[in-house]
Amino acid sequence: MTEIIAGLYVSPLEILALLGAVALVTARWLPAAARPRVTIAAGAVLVLSAIGLSAVGIRWQMLPVLAAAAVVSPFAFSPLLRRRTGRPAWRARWWLALPGSVAGAGLIAAGPVAAWAFPVPVFPEPSGRFPVGTRVVQWTDPHRPEGFTADPHDRRTVVVQLWYPARKSPAGARWARYLGRTEHEARTVSDALARAAGLPGFLVDGVPSARTHSVFDAPVADGGGRFPVVLFSPGSGGVRTQNTAWAEELASHGYVVAALDHPYDSAAVVLADGRTLRSRTSSTGDRDKDDKLAVGWTAVRAADLGFVLTQLERLDRGEITGPLTGHLDTGRAAVTGHSMGGAAALRAARQDRRFDAVIDLDGYPHGPASPPLRRPVLALTAAITPDTDPRYLPRLTKALEAGTATSYRLTIPGAAHLTFMDGPLYLPPVPSITGSLGRAESPRVVAATTLAFLDATLRHKPGDPAGVLSAYGDLSVLHPENSR
Repeated sequence: MTEIIAGLYVSPLEILALLGAVALVTARWLPAAARPRVTIAAGAVLVLSAIGLSAVGIRWQMLPVLAAAAVVSPFAFSPLLRRRTGRPAWRARWWLALPGSVAGAGLIAAGPVAAWAFPVPVFPEPSGRFPVGTRVVQWTDPHRPEGFTADPHDRRTVVVQLWYPARKSPAGARWARYLGRTEHEARTVSDALARAAGLPGFLVDGVPSARTHSVFDAPVADGGGRFPVVLFSPGSGGVRTQNTAWAEELASHGYVVAALDHPYDSAAVVLADGRTLRSRTSSTGDRDKDDKLAVGWTAVRAADLGFVLTQLERLDRGEITGPLTGHLDTGRAAVTGHSMGGAAALRAARQDRRFDAVIDLDGYPHGPASPPLRRPVLALTAAITPDTDPRYLPRLTKALEAGTATSYRLTIPGAAHLTFMDGPLYLPPVPSITGSLGRAESPRVVAATTLAFLDATLRHKPGDPAGVLSAYGDLSVLHPENSR
């Protein structure tokens, strides 16, 4: 009764509350014979649904609905009470009742509209043949000081979430929570993300309660051999779970996705000992100064990515204990990222030849332009024009043209910057914010294009990836010979 219904963005209990409130508002306008029965039934439904919602937690989207019921209740129940005491029934004149009914209807309508604009995200079911497992690990690099703190003994620690092909879980297995291992972690991260975006936290208070299609610590799939690995760096202030829908889709098709929290860069990172590390990176508003800062931040992120690949190699060899030992094909590794994470992925690939492919999800390429990229790159972008950002596409194109492997730049019509993460699943569907592809189509397009590229570059599947990619937008194929 508390699960959110996909497409409606409300739960069965919330639907009962809505129906009860509608019936209570309209009871005044029914024939006299039907009015008492409808009023009593509506009141009973409202009371029972309100009790149920109180037990599981009332979302703020339902407050206007309950307020409407409270406003019209005196007018609805007063005639019934007067009858029971033997006094003449009183009924508000229509010209007095009409404004109240209109106001009540407006408040009731505000509930579903708010639930539609700021829903509890419902994640698309992965389309691959593997169920998906997930686990969180924390690794410290003993050779790298933590540059964001003054403690000379502090060493760089990263938190990594792994999504991987798993065995089928038993019936009743609990899906992993979005944004964190526990409710406390999920709410801590959600509040931090809301503050970073300048939003009141209550607007997205349903996000931490969302469930994904992964099962924590599920057994690794049998008979799947060793799986290629895909590392992921989130956007500026972003967190490891920000592309969960994408990660689950890749894992269901036989990839292991390792997404990083970058401490003091991600909005909030909850460590194993309970400490919360909050972001210390912020924009100055000056484009040139921010570019210089971003160069340093992407260097730290690139080092994080290289360190995590090393740890995955150790995990596969059994030097680190874990269920994925012997299942990771780190000889087939891609590095990916969104926004600043995309810039970090490009930089990591320049300095670490262990990465065989790069995916840049709408990330401006900060940092040095040399050495040239020696691995194929897929760069997905929103529709960018010289008017909106005159430097982005020329710099990205120059970086890809200078590479020594075939690369692809795909501009997806209707995409916005947040299309390339989970944002469309829980933010208002405003084209300038989340694009116009829709909540179902956005994750599907991003997953389909990246899967086509990964299958070609890591698994060497036959076929031309350009044929698949071109179906999703404006594709530029940059061959090595074009740069000579």
